Amino acid sequence: MARVELNVNLNRVEGDLELALSLEDGVVVEARTVGTLYRGFEQILVGRSPRDALVLTPRVCGICGTAHLYTAVLALEHAWRVPVPANATRIRNVCLIAEGIQNDLRQTFLFFAPDFRNARYRDRPWFAAAEAEFAPFSGRVHRETLAITRRVVEVVAHFGGQWPHSSYMVPGGVTSPADARRLLACRTIFAEVREWYERIVIGAPLDEWLALDSAAGYFEWLERPAHAASALGLVSRCARDLGLQRMAAGTPHMISFGAWCDPANWDAPHSARLMPGGFYDGDTGCIAELDQALINEHVRHSWFRPYSGGRHPWQGETIPDYQPGSDRYTWAKAPRYADKVVQTGPLAELLIGGDALIADLYATEGGNAWLRQFARVRRIAYELVQAERHLHELAEHLGEPHIVNPAKNAEIDGEGYGLIMAARGALGHWLRIRDGVIEKYQIVTPTAWNASPRDSAGLPGHWEQSLVGLSVADPDDPVEIGHVIRSHDPCLVCTVHMLETGKRWRFLP
Repeated sequence: MARVELNVNLNRVEGDLELALSLEDGVVVEARTVGTLYRGFEQILVGRSPRDALVLTPRVCGICGTAHLYTAVLALEHAWRVPVPANATRIRNVCLIAEGIQNDLRQTFLFFAPDFRNARYRDRPWFAAAEAEFAPFSGRVHRETLAITRRVVEVVAHFGGQWPHSSYMVPGGVTSPADARRLLACRTIFAEVREWYERIVIGAPLDEWLALDSAAGYFEWLERPAHAASALGLVSRCARDLGLQRMAAGTPHMISFGAWCDPANWDAPHSARLMPGGFYDGDTGCIAELDQALINEHVRHSWFRPYSGGRHPWQGETIPDYQPGSDRYTWAKAPRYADKVVQTGPLAELLIGGDALIADLYATEGGNAWLRQFARVRRIAYELVQAERHLHELAEHLGEPHIVNPAKNAEIDGEGYGLIMAARGALGHWLRIRDGVIEKYQIVTPTAWNASPRDSAGLPGHWEQSLVGLSVADPDDPVEIGHVIRSHDPCLVCTVHMLETGKRWRFLP
């Protein structure tokens, strides 16, 4: 039996990721996800004014800064019990949607789909089409994705002045109102995105696409010329021909914080969502109401000062304690929900949120790499519908307030949290304010859920479970690892391919 120890480096945006794998006869038998970058924002924020979180936390990520800003302002509003005008929530949602669409399109067609051009697939019947559509900077879909995603983030700039790293959401609302000029500009942008999405991505009108509600219906639809020739149709044919629908189920448990705060019902306890969240129990198939008190973080295998068991973010610590040569192997913590390993992302969001097509595909084939990517593209349709709805409502309520500044004495000591579905999944911020400054701040990102290491009980994280059992045909070119990890949209999205940074594998007898 040939045993291979393989280290795979994936490119990064806001953090390094390394995968330490053990292969036996070409099959992954053990996996460790290694976060090689220490974030440190939790320490940076301690002792600062609470409002500094609105400037600093959007810098956590260059792709989803709007999501971090939204989550931070919700945490402050929760701590201070600040009401939010409906128009402010509508503007926040519109901007979050714009950021989500740019991410989902780029991740799908700039980072995931180009792997289908791997030289090993040269004899596949779809290879030439994948080359023509997804080749970086020359493929049609690749080039058009760059153009349309540059366009859609202009929506954030109209309300926030810039993207990324905006700070236009403040406790009690947003800094700029909706007016006729902004609404017209944003409607024009979303109309362009919708036309491109229908014509190029799905090959069908949005209503027809959203009406699909069964696996059998989609597979029949996949054979229709318009969809077969579309970008998603090509991704599906490539992925399913390679067997990605049978690959990388990982943990069956899922979590979603619920999508889009409900403008009409947004007040304490700040939990009403237009698409419901919750916890999907993979053992029973039931969806339970989300209880943020059940979230905890473990550091048993992380390079942080040790503590026993898991701690809720309000009690947690993020004190670096690098211990090379030990059984600790990552700067990532291990978030758990009710001590269960969970996954998050568009699949969890739509399955828990009630999308009939996703639910039936999941019931038919289970969780897998193709379905995760498929759900990401399908989510865009919901985002476009919600964006149009919010812009329409803003036009109907144009004269209503966009901010209600809290009284100075409302900025009290206390605890608060903000929960958002960011592009990659469940994002949470927890803070505690003491003597007018931040005493504690904890951030749990979507990738932390998916890429978590082993916990105090030794349970591997979701990615680690997803990779075990995976066949790798060529350790020198482990494209299968790329399919699995990129189907989760890791927070490493500025590049396309695995870097050749030097092999570090060895064969054992």
